[in-house]
Amino acid sequence: MVTDIALKETKKHGALRFPFNIYPCTIPKDFPEVALHWQSSMELVFIKKGSGIVQVGGRALPAQAGEVFVFTPGTLHALFQSPGIVMEYENIIFDLALLGGADDLCDERYLLPLQSGRLALPVHLTPELSYYTEALVCLHDAEEANRTRLFGYELVIKGALLRLLGLLTQKDGKLLSSENADTQRMKTVLQLIADHYTEELSVSSAAEVCGYSTSHFMRWFKRMTGQHFTAFLNCYRLNIACIALRSGNDTILAVAEQAGFRNLSYFNRLFKSHYGITPQMYRKRE
Repeated sequence: MVTDIALKETKKHGALRFPFNIYPCTIPKDFPEVALHWQSSMELVFIKKGSGIVQVGGRALPAQAGEVFVFTPGTLHALFQSPGIVMEYENIIFDLALLGGADDLCDERYLLPLQSGRLALPVHLTPELSYYTEALVCLHDAEEANRTRLFGYELVIKGALLRLLGLLTQKDGKLLSSENADTQRMKTVLQLIADHYTEELSVSSAAEVCGYSTSHFMRWFKRMTGQHFTAFLNCYRLNIACIALRSGNDTILAVAEQAGFRNLSYFNRLFKSHYGITPQMYRKRE
């Protein structure tokens, strides 16, 4: 049974004293999509093969092989499949605490502002950027050190990450006053969904936590996510269902109920409309 899925990622990555890890991922093989979420770690998405769509805040960006997406702590982001196209990517995740320490000037000037959202970095690294090749060298150095794990590999990884952050900060870093109000509201709505997706969740209840009227909330949410609230909620619930189908043996009815669907026929229709196959076929395929 799926019971602990949130839109703020809380999973610990890497060893406790060396919080760094690289995860190879494939959409849709590993999961059909990655729902809009945020985390307290740094996250780099390095597209290796194929293409897809990456959402950053309210923007949907095309993602091509060779490109890198940079998500600082607290950045809202999601990943989606382009119709009929497989996207392979590396998820490189590390805690900023890995790179600094108490009474460290770099910690004070750069790492703490990154952690709090006051220092913004370029989000989308493409070959057209003058510093793209240099950024990729940093990533490849970290990848190779992580792969071989030779004596001293932690120092190589730490050095590569510091070089990358220094490069991005110098080339296109921007100090901000604070996280904007739209992002704060969106995180509140996303947490509401994570906490209550198994229950009846209305547009009016989501509007209420934002302090908006229902009509204003609907326009705002569509502008922020590109989807109507009900469609977004259904996609989130379908993602929950996919995880349950892939990882458990519960009946289709039980999976539907765990994901927040009260009507099995509606769940089956929506699932097939969204993924092109029935829940039963999806389970057999996995």
